[in-house]
This record gives sequence, C-alpha cells and structure tokens, in this order.
Amino acid sequence: MTGKADAKPVIEIYDTTLRDGSQGEGISFSVEDKIRVARRLDEFGMDYIEGGWPGSNPKDEAFFERLKSTKLKHSLLASFGSTRRASIDVTDDPQIIKLVAAATPVITIFGKSWEQHILWALRTTPEENLKMIEDSVAFLNGRCDRLIYDAEHFFDGFKANPDYAIKCLEAAAGAGAYALVLCDTNGGTLPEEVQRITGEVASKLCGSRIGIHSHNDGECAVANALSAINSGATHVQGTVNGYGERCGNCNLIPVVAALKIKLNRDCLSEGSLGHLTALSQFVDEVANLAPDSRRPYVGKSAFAHKGGVHADAVLKGASYEHIDPETVGNSRRLLVSELAGSASISGKAAEYGLDLNRKSPETRALLQAVTERENDGYSFEGAEASFELLMMRQIGKIVEPFNLIGFRCIVEQRGDDTITEATVKLTTNGVEQLTVAEGDGPVHALDGALRKALMSNFPGLEGIKLVDFKVRVVNTRAGTAARVRVIIDTTDGESSWSTVGVSTNMIEASCKALVDSIVYGLVKRAGEPRC
Repeated sequence: MTGKADAKPVIEIYDTTLRDGSQGEGISFSVEDKIRVARRLDEFGMDYIEGGWPGSNPKDEAFFERLKSTKLKHSLLASFGSTRRASIDVTDDPQIIKLVAAATPVITIFGKSWEQHILWALRTTPEENLKMIEDSVAFLNGRCDRLIYDAEHFFDGFKANPDYAIKCLEAAAGAGAYALVLCDTNGGTLPEEVQRITGEVASKLCGSRIGIHSHNDGECAVANALSAINSGATHVQGTVNGYGERCGNCNLIPVVAALKIKLNRDCLSEGSLGHLTALSQFVDEVANLAPDSRRPYVGKSAFAHKGGVHADAVLKGASYEHIDPETVGNSRRLLVSELAGSASISGKAAEYGLDLNRKSPETRALLQAVTERENDGYSFEGAEASFELLMMRQIGKIVEPFNLIGFRCIVEQRGDDTITEATVKLTTNGVEQLTVAEGDGPVHALDGALRKALMSNFPGLEGIKLVDFKVRVVNTRAGTAARVRVIIDTTDGESSWSTVGVSTNMIEASCKALVDSIVYGLVKRAGEPRC
C-alpha cells in the first residue's frame, strides 16, 4: 500500500484491542463483545483487526469460527500466535495448526529477538531460534494472504546485540513476511532510541515494510509509535484507548489523530476521523469501563475550559485548543466553577438557549451563587443539570413541579436484617402530601417515598431511573464532621443527566441531589431546560 509517487507511504493501522488489549487488568470480552467490537472497528476503517490467539482459549476459537460467516467491509482479520516450539517440526506444532484452522486472511506470529529470552525462556540456542522464525514464517506464509512477523523484545535485543536482532528480522523477511514489526515489549524504550533504531533497521532492510508495536510502561507508547513512523515505519499496532497488559499498549486514538491532523499522513478511510470519539466511548462501554475524561482528543475534558480567561478568549474566537474538537467527533465545553468569569456564565447560558449579557446583574448574581456553593463543596463540572437548575432558579425561568418540605429516614436492625424507612412531606399544586416507603438503604427509600408522592401527578416519572450514585468527602481533615458531595446520575432512556448535593450529613446531601434529579427530569419532560 503506497500513496502517489510524490507522496509519503500510507500508514497501516493494526488494531489488537481484542487480543493484546484484552490482557489488560479488569478487561474481559465475551464472544459477543468481541464480535460487536470487531464490527465497529471494521466500520471505523481499521486496516487490520487482530482477533485473538486460536488454541489459547475456547473463547478465541469460538470468535474465529463465528467470524468465518461474517464478511468484513474494510478490515482484514488477523489471528495471532508464535513461532514453532524448539526442536520440533513446524507441522507438528499444535498452535501452528490452530492458526491455519482459523482461516484468517492475515496471520501474525511473534518470535524472539533478545538472546536473554532465547536462552532463559525458550531454553534453546540463538541458531535454533533463527530456524524457528524461518520455518514458521515460510509454512504459514503459504496458508494466508499476509504473514506479519512481530519481533518480540526487539529494542532490548537490538541494544544487547544489534547484529543478532537484525538476523532475526532477516530470517522472517527471507521466508516471505509481509511486514516486520519492531516490538517494545517491555515498554521502557525512549522515543529517541526508537527513532534511531527504527531508522537503522529501515536502512538495512530497505525492501521490507517496517512496523512498530509499543507498550506504555514508560508513558511513551504513542510518542514511540510516531517516532518510528518518522523513521520509516509504515505499519503501527496498538489498541483503542490504550488497553493492554501492565500499563497498556500504544493508544491508537491519539496516534491516528496525530497522523491525520498533525503529520498529514494517509491512514484510515475518508471520514473516519469524525467518529474517533464515538469509537473510544463504544469500546469503553463494551469493556464495561468508565471513560477517562482526560483522554487527549476524545475525552470529555479534552476541550473543556474552566478558567475565566480561557473561556473568555475562546468565546471571542481566540484558541486554547490545538484542533477543532469536531474534527474528531468531540465538542467544546465551558465549565462553571469558582474559577469561571462572567464570560463563562454567559457562554454556558447560551448553550441552553439563554441570552445572558456577561455584564448584567443576573449574570453577576449567578456567578456569585456558583462561587458560594463551590466554596461550600459543590462542584458543577460533573453535575451540569444542577447548574442548569441553579441558573433557571436565579433568573426565574423555572416553575418548580413540587416543593419538598422535609424528610425523615429511619434505619433499624431487625435480627440479621437492616430495614430502612423514609418519610417525605411535600406540596404539589398547593396540596400537601406525606408518604412513607421502605428501601434497601436511605437513598433507595427516599427515592421510593418521593415517587409514591409524585407518581399520580407526574406519571412520566416512571421512565426516569437512577443509574449511578457517587459519594466523595470534600474536607477530609474534618473527620466524621466532614462535608460529603453526592453526585447522582439519572436517565430517562433517551438522555442522561447528573445532579449534586453537599452537606455534612450524607443523607441530606443525597436528598438534595435526588430532588434535583427528579425536578430536572420532570421539567425537562415539560419542555424546559435541557443539557
């Protein structure tokens, strides 16, 4: 794959989320999960999808069997394995046979490049290792469309004995490997070393496609991948969101963004970059992991502005962003906090369709209210629904659906059981109600009592569900008298929102966040504010 005669070569993107990424702590994909991710990676336009290691576990075998009947639109499916074992014929190695049986168009195998591992891990000789590489590549190369060779521990091996490390690559190239991938398996090589060594390899094996596979143990995986590409590599391996063993693999998200936007290199399908944020979030969801809001390019905070000076400049057209957020499918956010200025407040109001002049008394009063509440321990950055309600209340743009007069919670131990009962008193349309409900805990009981009182007047409340509950101590030095911040996440099936409550009493803080959550949901359904 090359570009026009006067252009730099196309960079191949090889995704190993389903194999190397699944080795990360806390990550476990089911067969169905793997199929969903594979289809999404294919839609996104990854050149290669490495699906797993046939023979290593039943799950991977089932995945490859299922994929035989699934035609990918763009991506080439790769199975993964190792060179044959020492001192046996390649045709007698069970895992080699499993690779052939997987019937994937691409097979990727790894072999040793570092004599330390050859002697200690394989318990064989450097000469036999070269034969293992040559035999395995030659055998598999005739049984797939492309054979990719991963040179494990290449950079450590090169630094220990560059001549032998090169011989390992030459053995694979001579046997017909499509690409030779230099692996920083320990993840400790620095970018300068990667750039220098990759350049030497590219000059010595100028007829071969060179790839890079970096790990993130030194926080350099992305930098190492880009350094290798600057030295002639045209094939980069990694995982979505940097999943992987230990500290993770090279994160393909910033790599492809940097290649397309910063380096103007050809990779991926046209239009794929705009789906980068959605891809990152999708894989997190399937892996059942909370998204890292600070991920470059795709994180929720990647284009969030909290400081008043920054927000003011952005609203005036000056940039504090290295790219247009929409290029990668992300969006700009103006955060509201005690650090915000009136420009942040008016800019945030504009997001909700409100025209607030930054110099108006309403804007300054709202900024004062935000500052006071944040001083008490509130944080509106992760609870924008509470901020929207605060804003609406400050400028008189909301009709409260109900008014909570008071509540009481009783927790009682009955033998081995703990019983929680909540009582709430509120008014709706001028009518006072007193309701009681039991629950698995104070928040559950309060939620039940509120719903019991409101359901007859607001039947739509049935579709509003609590999905998450977080508690954080604000001032830990106060010990048991410390303030706690409670954030509640809620959904109505179509959208979700977050609300916050703060108090020295955790149940009171929870009740504040819970009431805001219900009020926001009811008002939103009535056509008022919308986050």
